[in-house]
Amino acid sequence: MTALTLHYHPLSSYCHKVLIAVDVLGIAIDKRLLDLADPAERAAYLALIPTGKMPLLVDQGRPVPETSIIIEYLQRHHASSGRTLIPHDPDAALDVRLWDRIFDLYVMTPMQECTADLLRPEGDRDGAKRAREGLSSAYAFIDRHLEGRTWVSGDAFSLADCAAAPALFYAVTYVPLRPQHVRLAAYFERLMEHPSVALTIDQARPYFKFYPGREGLSRRFFDPMDR
Repeated sequence: MTALTLHYHPLSSYCHKVLIAVDVLGIAIDKRLLDLADPAERAAYLALIPTGKMPLLVDQGRPVPETSIIIEYLQRHHASSGRTLIPHDPDAALDVRLWDRIFDLYVMTPMQECTADLLRPEGDRDGAKRAREGLSSAYAFIDRHLEGRTWVSGDAFSLADCAAAPALFYAVTYVPLRPQHVRLAAYFERLMEHPSVALTIDQARPYFKFYPGREGLSRRFFDPMDR
């Protein structure tokens, strides 16, 4: 067992963001699957992080919350030599952090609102219309930005791409990409083919049958016959 423990769930998009980073940075970590439905486990977790949000990194007893902070902390203190997700150049780092926030706020957040809508009783659902519109608007914005780019910020896979991969992976199950999103569609495929992203998705496959939006998952990721 390592000194680093990550409390997580394999379906969580924010957990995917950190798991991708952990693999890119070449860090050995003890992964602890959370069952917040268990009262004792929930109480113990809330003692670590009162918000109850996941994932949570614990480094020799020190809790480190919030995905972007977790990833920067890991790079600063535990990354293998030469591996980075946030550039050392201040201006380049600022752009990476900007796009990290854009994907968290304008793709991940409305995607989660779509999921939350499906978790409500059928009679209380509203279709998450505003969230779906927000995703469509974000797609168009990101597609324009990607012109001439391989990754979303700079020439290398970064923290911003760690945020983009799970955000888009789940978002397209609710609002598919349109034919005009040529650059975004190509970027999505590059993300899915990245070894650390592919590994994280592969490890989550046994749990996709529990994902509320599973009907929108591509058959290359989830076969309904496997339920």
